Amino acid sequence: MNLSYFIAKRISFKKTGGFTGTIHRIAVASIALGLSIMIISFLILGGFQEVISNKVFSFTGHYQVNRFVMSQSLDDSPTSTESNFYTNYTDLDKIRHVQVYANKPGLIKGEEEVEGVMMKGVGPGFDSLSFKSSLIKGRFIQFNEDGSAANEIIISTKIARKMLLDVGDRVTMYFVQDPPRFRRMEVVGLYETFLEDFDDKIVLGDIQVIRVLNDWDKSQVGGFEVFLNDPQDIDSYEESLYDFLDYDLRLVKVTDKFIQIFDWLELLNNNVYVFLALILFVAAFNMVSILFILIMERTPMIGLLKAMGAKNRQIRNIFIWNGVRIIGRGMVLGNIIGLGFGWIQEYTQLIKLNPENYYMSFVPVFWNWPIIIGLNILILLITTAVLFIPAMITSNVNPIKSIKFD
Repeated sequence: MNLSYFIAKRISFKKTGGFTGTIHRIAVASIALGLSIMIISFLILGGFQEVISNKVFSFTGHYQVNRFVMSQSLDDSPTSTESNFYTNYTDLDKIRHVQVYANKPGLIKGEEEVEGVMMKGVGPGFDSLSFKSSLIKGRFIQFNEDGSAANEIIISTKIARKMLLDVGDRVTMYFVQDPPRFRRMEVVGLYETFLEDFDDKIVLGDIQVIRVLNDWDKSQVGGFEVFLNDPQDIDSYEESLYDFLDYDLRLVKVTDKFIQIFDWLELLNNNVYVFLALILFVAAFNMVSILFILIMERTPMIGLLKAMGAKNRQIRNIFIWNGVRIIGRGMVLGNIIGLGFGWIQEYTQLIKLNPENYYMSFVPVFWNWPIIIGLNILILLITTAVLFIPAMITSNVNPIKSIKFD
């Protein structure tokens, strides 16, 4: 058996009591606390980014493709579903789905209130599965098989509260054009994203309503929303997709269109990285300090081992092995605490949030296993590396003086 490892086991906190045992327990607790906090931080950060990003992407896709015009009109300039892009996008392997849309400003009038809104017309190809998590009451729009306009809308809970509306109520929508036109609509669903860009003004309806109002034919739409297989490709794929578009179409990246949301998420990233650096520094400092204390307490033992012929490397390895055992126990306990918190929060949603401030009603959790494994490797490498700093002191211990050390 390795002598250094054997002695390290004998002086561990399971074999000793008193001061040494207390120091070992403090060391294990500091490693466990640091690792568990790092795991929890990245679980929550990933959850925030995933939930908010998915809410935006479910409404808009990852890119929006529309006709390039110089006008600043709120009405969309029509493009065609017979364009080269729409008829051939299936040749692009990174695109999961493309759906049509059209926007038209208007006023929605209930029994007592009037509210300015933007009607977003969608078709049967709308990705209602991605939108399902935001639909909290009612159902999605039922499109008519004969292609006629369905006079059904989905409004946000925020608009519904302002106008005292609920599922099943009928409202009148006035559309801004010359001459002004109106339609009687039935509210068939309520959605909630907690994002002001959507909840304050967006009303979902049938794109055929907008076609009729704008005198478009059935091939004309306001634009296309593009969904990628992997949202991580949104930056790297932009140029390739732009080259594939027709000459009169432009590409808008959703992360640029809603830059205030995604910049906020990026800022959260930076905060967590600073937090990670601080925790790693504290964990490394704690390990160095604790090992210094253990070496000071074991000075007579070091002198005795040297007097018996032990080499400096063997004595140094005793304290390195001791530190590694502390780190190992701390990491096991830290993973249990961190992953346990994530599991409990995911299934019980125990910690609630104010949705007006955080855009969601509870703390979300996202399981990013490469990050979790990376955190474990990082804390293992850094804390193990700093063990060599105090361990080097054992080389300078004088056997005669240390045996007399008290």
